[in-house]
Amino acid sequence: MIHFLPESSAETSPAPYAEAVARLASIRQALRLVEQFEGEPRGPAIDSGHGDERIAAAWPTAREATRRCFAARSERTAGAAAAGLEVLLSQRVDGGVPNPASVEQLADAIRTGIDDLERLLAR
Repeated sequence: MIHFLPESSAETSPAPYAEAVARLASIRQALRLVEQFEGEPRGPAIDSGHGDERIAAAWPTAREATRRCFAARSERTAGAAAAGLEVLLSQRVDGGVPNPASVEQLADAIRTGIDDLERLLAR
């Protein structure tokens, strides 16, 4: 029988920290989108490479409670970012201009969430 997909005898499973890295990357992407509403990044550039390396190094030794806390906090930050972006985009679609103060507040909230997540694993 002809197979178009290669068969692998070894199961490939993502690294245990892969979901945490992916979640943090999506939050960083949301921040970049919000910063586009500001015109240009206001704060220091967020270096995703170093953050990912720190998560990879800290995740194996992190307690289960810390991992659950990371999951909950990252979910909360990602949800807030998504809701805020939805509002900003709907204002733009309707022909309006988002309030600069609300854009700044959303960007600050996302930055705070990212910092909080990175500090959580740095302990």
